[in-house]
Amino acid sequence: MKKTTLILLSLFCFGAYTTLWAQDDTSDFYDTGTIQEIKIRFEQENWRYVLDSLRFNGDGLLFGTVEINGQKFDDIGVRYRESRSFQPGNKRNSLYLKLNYIDKEQNYQGRGTVKLSSALRDPSMVREVFGYEIARRYMPAPLANYARVMVNGEYYGLFVNVEPIDDAFLKRNYGTDEGTFIRCAPNLVENEPKGCKADVFGSLQFDESAKCYLHNFQLLSESGWDDLIELTYLLNKKPEEVHRVLNVDQALWMLAYNNVLANLSSYTGRYSENYYLYRDNQGKFNPIVFDLNLCFGSYKNTGVGSDLKLKDLQEMDPLLHVNNAEKPLISQLLKDEHYKKMYLDHIRTIVNEVFRKDQYLERVKELQALIREDFKADENRYYAMEDFDNSLTETIGKRSRIPGLQQLMTPRTDFLKQDVVLAVIPPSIGDVTVSSREQFSAERVTEFKIQAKVEKFPTEVALFYRHDSTKPFKRVDMTDDGRHNDGEAQDGIFGAVIKPEGGATEIQYYIYAENARAASFSPSRYMFEQHTATLEELNN
Repeated sequence: MKKTTLILLSLFCFGAYTTLWAQDDTSDFYDTGTIQEIKIRFEQENWRYVLDSLRFNGDGLLFGTVEINGQKFDDIGVRYRESRSFQPGNKRNSLYLKLNYIDKEQNYQGRGTVKLSSALRDPSMVREVFGYEIARRYMPAPLANYARVMVNGEYYGLFVNVEPIDDAFLKRNYGTDEGTFIRCAPNLVENEPKGCKADVFGSLQFDESAKCYLHNFQLLSESGWDDLIELTYLLNKKPEEVHRVLNVDQALWMLAYNNVLANLSSYTGRYSENYYLYRDNQGKFNPIVFDLNLCFGSYKNTGVGSDLKLKDLQEMDPLLHVNNAEKPLISQLLKDEHYKKMYLDHIRTIVNEVFRKDQYLERVKELQALIREDFKADENRYYAMEDFDNSLTETIGKRSRIPGLQQLMTPRTDFLKQDVVLAVIPPSIGDVTVSSREQFSAERVTEFKIQAKVEKFPTEVALFYRHDSTKPFKRVDMTDDGRHNDGEAQDGIFGAVIKPEGGATEIQYYIYAENARAASFSPSRYMFEQHTATLEELNN
């Protein structure tokens, strides 16, 4: 028997954080260990006024040039980003740079656009970079680092450089950019069209009228409204069938992430906002998080009652909205006990891998050390140096009351570890092995005989496998009946036999186990990391 090995499918490690923090793109532009140099130049001296005017009019870009890390680009377009962080007359608004505005082939390291976030309401300046680092461990999410921005020779400020969720992002993460692509962008200015429900926002409630969707979603592909309506119909009316059009597991990861990080400027909060939906080659929508400057409790409204106080954030219910019909992505999915167990296991995984024993603080402090001098030199910054230095341990601001990251997350971690729905014992999965050729035997191994020891009263054990990383996983049950490569019956060893298909010589797989109260996976980050074996190694 050979111990199975793990394969990383899309993550590359960096720095001293090879165990915990990983980066799935090696381009210098999003290297978190360096600060990018971006120098913008406009012919207009009143460029701030012009950008304000363009933002109010809702369209148009200002011509300019830009130099990125010494590489110059002419004829680019610049505007303020479409976000609630925009403030007219502000000295430091978020920027959108379109490098391919005129020349469609013009790009920097394959990127035709650049998104620069002002990090509004984040005195720590780490919420986005750190938040995306965590997200990328469990689901596709943008890359992000920092940029030092100059405009017309003057220091405009230290910004967060966030990868756009665009064609390049979709191709890298889903293999194609041709599927239905939708941005959840609730209209918070105009009232809902006549006949539409009020305050639906991006919650994915079903409505038969397309005009109601137009009010809260932005279609970024050539077509797809019917796909979105089908998703909301199944989610609300036939949730048992929603898996046909929704990557349920990625949705559960997103919801678990939002809850643990108290990320309420999201689907979990009042406006059900700040996510995309992309329909992949398997016909399933994948939710994608973005706009994380308000995560870690900077935005505090769940849509139920008033803003949460610090203690409320620290002790926010992991099953928040479970009975809220106006949040069907949560309430409808978690009605299914199987999905509910998966969701709670995802919460346990994030807590144990990221926040247990305050190991996250070292990374947060490293990011702040990297940017401290540039933040100090930024005369347009939103917060004083004292606020930046205290932003981990103290609440900043008398009105916004932005909690310190450590002030929020250490008590929150303790709360989640002790919460009754999480402090249960899930099945333990260990000793994962694949049968190899017997020593001195002439009979070669031609199939994958996989075993695992599963304890803590499992009621269900399943193997998910594939021979091609571009294909979806297939499921087979693992049994402990003494007849499926599992040793003696009822000995706690579960087995399954996979016959290679189409001449395949390798296998990627993960194991799922469930008992009466909880579920677990091996490996825990199974969508990015799987067990693997090859016939060649099994026969050596």
